[in-house]
Amino acid sequence: MKKIFALLMALTLSLGFVGCGDDTVTDETNAPETQAVETEATETDAPETAAPETAAPETEAVEEAKTVMTHAEYIAAEMDTEVTVEAYVQATQSWWDNTINVYAADADGAYYLYNLACSEEDAAKLIPGAKIKVTGFKGQFEGEVEILDGTFEFVEGAEAYIAEALDVTALLGTEELINHQNEFVSFKGITVDAVEFKNGEPGDDVYLTVSKDGATYSFCLEVYLTGPDTEVYQTVSALTPGTVCDMEGFLYWYQGVNPHITSVTVVEG
Repeated sequence: MKKIFALLMALTLSLGFVGCGDDTVTDETNAPETQAVETEATETDAPETAAPETAAPETEAVEEAKTVMTHAEYIAAEMDTEVTVEAYVQATQSWWDNTINVYAADADGAYYLYNLACSEEDAAKLIPGAKIKVTGFKGQFEGEVEILDGTFEFVEGAEAYIAEALDVTALLGTEELINHQNEFVSFKGITVDAVEFKNGEPGDDVYLTVSKDGATYSFCLEVYLTGPDTEVYQTVSALTPGTVCDMEGFLYWYQGVNPHITSVTVVEG
């Protein structure tokens, strides 16, 4: 009986305790706002490796192609200006110290190439008829117009050209003669007045004083063109005053007409 009563009392007390309890308002314990620290990622910019500008190399031609002049353009060119011509070798003087003097021509006229840069090997290839392209400076010495201090190259595959001698006998003493300067020419019926060796004896240049129709002219046998061992040198060395000859040579100029003679045929005397 006591046990039942005790149980009822315990139950009654338990219910009363619940009824007297405070209304508990649970504070919202706001969890601290863990503000996300905006970790601004340090932009570790990879160093901009600028790709080297591989601009196509400017291929500048080492030397621009030279415009080849006609003979008329060459004649019209000012003195001391650069000129470029193509011409055919007609004869050469002796090679020396990597230079050579060349008598050259084309179908329209002729050229004298003075001190042309040339190796000994190439000098052997400068045979009559060979075509070359020459660049140098137009100059003048004592009336002789020439291409000075030039360089040249061979024009491969070109047909050989040898100029025939132009008879200029009738032009002696006229202003027209100089229009054929440096051409391969001939003179008919020339009378020898005197023969003089440059150093007083055979072995060097031979100076000829000749006349035609009462007028006197100076011709020359250039030893570097036709040396002492050539037939023409020996023929000229034996000439005597009064001998009449036909002559051929290049119409060189030195203080007036002064042909470099390459052939002499005795006609009379």
